[in-house]
Amino acid sequence: MSRAVLVSGHYIGSKRRAGFHWIADAFRNAGWDVTFVTVGFSQLSRLKSDHRFDYGFPAGANHMQKFEPGLDSYVWFTPYHPLNRLPTIGILLLAPLFRGYGRLQMPRLESSVADADLIVFESTSGLMLVDRFRAWAPRARLVYRVSDDLRLLRAHPVVLEAEARALSTFDLVSVPAEVMRGLFPAHPNVRLQPHGIDAAAFDARMASPYTGAAEVRAVFVGAAYVDRAFVEAAARGFPRWEFHVIGPVGDMPALPNVVAHGELPFADTVGHIVHADIGLACLRHVPGAESFSDSLKVIQYTYARLPIVGPDFLRSTRANLFTYRPGDPTSIREALLEARVFDRSTVDRSGIWSWTDLARELAGPALWP
Repeated sequence: MSRAVLVSGHYIGSKRRAGFHWIADAFRNAGWDVTFVTVGFSQLSRLKSDHRFDYGFPAGANHMQKFEPGLDSYVWFTPYHPLNRLPTIGILLLAPLFRGYGRLQMPRLESSVADADLIVFESTSGLMLVDRFRAWAPRARLVYRVSDDLRLLRAHPVVLEAEARALSTFDLVSVPAEVMRGLFPAHPNVRLQPHGIDAAAFDARMASPYTGAAEVRAVFVGAAYVDRAFVEAAARGFPRWEFHVIGPVGDMPALPNVVAHGELPFADTVGHIVHADIGLACLRHVPGAESFSDSLKVIQYTYARLPIVGPDFLRSTRANLFTYRPGDPTSIREALLEARVFDRSTVDRSGIWSWTDLARELAGPALWP
């Protein structure tokens, strides 16, 4: 039986479902054993109210735990990790300490890594473990799955250093958006491999979660960078529409037609997408945000055949994307009105991958004939 080790910033038991959760499911469904390693979690995480503490950690951390048949969880909890979003002086002063992150103790993990056929690193501080894991598993296939541009995440410079240092070690660099290829111009094995989708979840019959008599329901799903100014302008401009925001995105405008749900279970999120009229990709611009044109939310909206409204810095040829100029209420209104009359039956879903498609490409033909 083949074994995959997935190194991610997420916790496998989290109710928020990110790409690496689905990748883990795809490998398990194909008969692989999976070890899911959670990194970037330390005493410093208390400074930002890290949601992973909600699951009882640090109790149980730094032990291999059987989460489900064929799926082990290892949460690496450390005294510190390379924290981002620090003042400049903090970045400089703590860099020597943070460079030691990849050498901190990882009790009871080495044997699981040594047995791996495939190790997949997400774009996190886990990149500082590449040399260590390569030494433990010299014959394993090493893959870098660039879920996000580290510059977009404002990763600490020591993590960027680790990424640059590790690139030559990877057998594959997998990027989900065409614009991200340019981050790695010298690597010979960069491949465009889009996010997948759980088609069964989106195709299942489900009742609408929406109530009331709103003319239009627009939904945003995400964890960061939502453009609050867009939400306010859109909600004020269309008082008979509802704007639903799903995810831990902070305060939203206190308007009667703005509904902030916070985090929802995946099934509930799917219901809000499938029964919406418009999908929102209303994001603030930060360096690297152009890659959001192929984000998981955009793929999910497209699978649900929704028109999508997003800022004009998104680089996309999708016929169902309608763009606006950030900060311009007139263009926001025009984009929303164009989306409202879009013929959803024309959306082409043929190029959307399943998570199994992605897992197969990550493994490569030698491991997944």
